[in-house]
Amino acid sequence: MRPWPGSLAGRVALLLVAGLLAAYGLSLWSAMRENAMQGDAMMRDYLARDVEAALRLLDRTPPAERAEWLPQLARAHYRWRLAAPAAGAATPEVQAVQARFVAQLGAQRVGDARAVPRDGGAAELQLGLHLADGQPLTLLLTPPVRRLSPEALLRWTLQALLLGGCVLLAVRLVTRPLATLAAAAARLGDDPQAPPLPESGPSELRRAAAAFNTMQRRLATQMADRIAERVQILAAVSHDLQSPITRLRLRCELLPDDGAGGLRARLQADLDEMQQLVDSGLAYARSAHAALEPPRPVDVAALLDAIACDRIDAGQPVSWQPAAPCVMPTRPDALKRIVANLLDNALKFAGQAELALELHDSGEVLIAVRDCGPGIAPDQLARVQQPFVRGEPSRNRDTGGSGLGLAIVQRLADAIGARFQLLPREGGGLQALLWLQPGAGGAGSVSARPLRS
Repeated sequence: MRPWPGSLAGRVALLLVAGLLAAYGLSLWSAMRENAMQGDAMMRDYLARDVEAALRLLDRTPPAERAEWLPQLARAHYRWRLAAPAAGAATPEVQAVQARFVAQLGAQRVGDARAVPRDGGAAELQLGLHLADGQPLTLLLTPPVRRLSPEALLRWTLQALLLGGCVLLAVRLVTRPLATLAAAAARLGDDPQAPPLPESGPSELRRAAAAFNTMQRRLATQMADRIAERVQILAAVSHDLQSPITRLRLRCELLPDDGAGGLRARLQADLDEMQQLVDSGLAYARSAHAALEPPRPVDVAALLDAIACDRIDAGQPVSWQPAAPCVMPTRPDALKRIVANLLDNALKFAGQAELALELHDSGEVLIAVRDCGPGIAPDQLARVQQPFVRGEPSRNRDTGGSGLGLAIVQRLADAIGARFQLLPREGGGLQALLWLQPGAGGAGSVSARPLRS
C-alpha cells in the first residue's frame, strides 16, 4: 500500500492534518514540560522545609519511638528509613538535589546521595541525613511520573478531531470544483452539448467555470458547423446524383436484353447499388433534422407492436412478444426509423431479428434488437457506428451496404435523447440496445408496468 495518497485532496489533507497534529503536540509537550519544571521547583522548596521540620521532630523524639513516627512523616513521593543509603550512582541530578539540601540544612546534616535502580520503574533517589544524636536517616525520594490525565487526553483527542474535520472540510471545498471541472473536461469530447458548469462560488472558481463554458460553446459551435457542412455536402451530392442515375437507367433500358448475366443486367445492378448509396446519403442527411420533430406522449409498446406486425405480415422472420403499455414522451418518427434500421440490419446480416421491450426499475425503457448472426468483433463495435464504415471483416462479406445504417441510428438516438449501445450477444450474434431516458424526449415521465428483463 502507498503511504502517500494519490489524489490532490488526500495529499493536502494529509499534510495539513499532520502539520496541525505535530504543532499541537509540540505545544502540548512544551506546556507539560514547563508545568513539570515549575512543579519540581515548588516540590523541592516544600520538600526542603518538610525535611527540616521532620528532622527537628525526630531530634526531640526518643530513639525508641522514632520508627513509629516515620510512616506519619511519609508523603506520596518520599518516605523515611532509619538506615544509611544503599549503594548507587551519584548522578548530576542527585548531586543537584544534595547541594540544595546542604544549602538548606547545612553540611553537617547531609550525607551521601545515591540513585538506586528499582525494578520496573525509575531510579529512586536516596539522600543520607544525620540526626542530632548521630543516628543515620535516609530520605527515599521517588520522582513523580508525569502523564496526561484521562480527561486531558480526551480533550486533546476531541480538539485534534475537530481540527482534522475542519481541515478535511476545507480541502473538500477547495478540491471538489477541480473534480467537477475534470469530469466536465472528460465529458466534453463525448458530449459537447452537455449542460454548462454553474458559475458560482469564489471568484477564482467563477472565472474558471466561465472560461470552460466559453471553450465548450466554441467547440460545440465549431463541431456543429463542421457536421452541418458535411451533411449539406453529402445531401447535395446525393441529390445531384439522382438525375444522372435516372438518365443512365433510361439509357440502360434501350440496350438489348442479353440475359441475366449480360451487360444490361450488370449495368442495372450497378445502378441499383448507386441508388442505394444515394438513398442512404439522403437518409443520413435527413437524420440531422430529427431534433426538429416535436416530442409527444407515445405508447412505445404499441409503436413497436405495429412495426413488428408489419414485418411479420411481410413474411420477414421477426420475433416479438407483446408488452404492457409504456407511455412516454418521445419523437415517434425518429424512433420508428431507428427500430426500422436496426431490424433491417439484423435481417440483412443474420437473416432473423428478435425485437423486445423492457422497462427497468430505474425508469429506463430498453428497446432491444437481437440476432444470432456472425456478430462483430468487440474491437470493431465502436468503429462500425461511424459513417461509411462497413462491417464486412467480421460479418458476411457478400452482403455489403453503405456503412450509414448504424451512423443514422446513432444520430437519431442523440436527437431523441436516447443512449445507443452495440454489444456482442452471449452465445453468438449481436444485440443493439436503445435506452430511452425518462423525460429525455420532452416533458413528462414513463407510465408503465415494470417488465422483468
